[in-house]
Amino acid sequence: MLEKIKMIKFLDLQKITEKYTAEIHEAVSRVVDSGWYLQGQENEHFEKNYAKYIGSEFCIGVANGLDALRLILKAYIELGVMKEGDEIIVPANTFIASILAITDNRLVPVLVEPRLDNYQIDDELIEASITERTRGIMIVHLYGQCAFTDKIGDICSKYNLKLIEDNAQAHGCKYKGRKTGSIGDAAGHSFYPGKNLGAFGDAGAVTTNDKELAETIRSLANYGSARKYVFQYQGLNSRLDEIQAAILNVKLKYLDEDTQKRKDVATYYIENIKHPDIILPIVEDWDAHVFHLFPILTPKRDKLQEYLKENGVQTLIHYPIPPHKQQAYQDWNGLSFPITEKIHAQELSLPMSPIINPFDIAEVCQLINNYQVL
Repeated sequence: MLEKIKMIKFLDLQKITEKYTAEIHEAVSRVVDSGWYLQGQENEHFEKNYAKYIGSEFCIGVANGLDALRLILKAYIELGVMKEGDEIIVPANTFIASILAITDNRLVPVLVEPRLDNYQIDDELIEASITERTRGIMIVHLYGQCAFTDKIGDICSKYNLKLIEDNAQAHGCKYKGRKTGSIGDAAGHSFYPGKNLGAFGDAGAVTTNDKELAETIRSLANYGSARKYVFQYQGLNSRLDEIQAAILNVKLKYLDEDTQKRKDVATYYIENIKHPDIILPIVEDWDAHVFHLFPILTPKRDKLQEYLKENGVQTLIHYPIPPHKQQAYQDWNGLSFPITEKIHAQELSLPMSPIINPFDIAEVCQLINNYQVL
């Protein structure tokens, strides 16, 4: 009988949760016993705590990260800052949610290639994509690395553009001492269970220092109502529920500690993966990366993934098909973004979490270094 291979999971959510189990049970029980399940004290506490953590004046809890981005743009339209047909610059290699938020508001995404060394939008290419219809730049802190640069800030100032951060993968990431999510005019956050700060279901938030924008978003997320049964806008139903808020309040206390453990894992990978056909992440500033993912590039990605699977290592691809090649945006299928396409064809995400066993990390490195077929 063949011996079953031990599986090194890409992300073991059950084991991650063990650390917080007692506190989470207490928090959930508190909500259940309260009889108040939406728009209550837990939500208020989380919004206050998360705003303080990010360094923003306002935080609005919403249903998920996509809604957070949708609501930011919808609010700008309601406030007259943007209108249907206006353009938003966005990286070509992002997860599709960034694009969906733009097109859902009948705005036009303008795709810009990333840099190959750090996978973030190339600030040298942005200005050439600006037209008289451009109203904003949506940067995506992809994989947990800061996408903002001083040049992007200067471009926004020069052309009077709104800077929107997709901070779904970068909770706690910093740029020159400021946390991502507080750098732009507004930021969308996702607390999907697999995120660095993850809920037990879908959850999200918007952070901003703009009071009028915050009030508009809060109304839009509540059917367009700031006062019961009075509707100023044609809004959405997108609210952070009390149970998710209570869970996030527990986990937020440990976020920085967990982030450091992710950095320790990344450090080991970077120092110990020596295969000549593997391109490792380049980290110029360790404060500016929280390693939501640990992406490597390799020309024979699928073969490496199968080899690692056969040897008990679970990996994922982020993401196999870029937005401009998706059926949902078939009008773009003929466009060419060679850097984006190379990243999507070669990227492989290695196991990454704050609880991964050091021996498992070492085994992943050894397996990769011993692989001969690349």
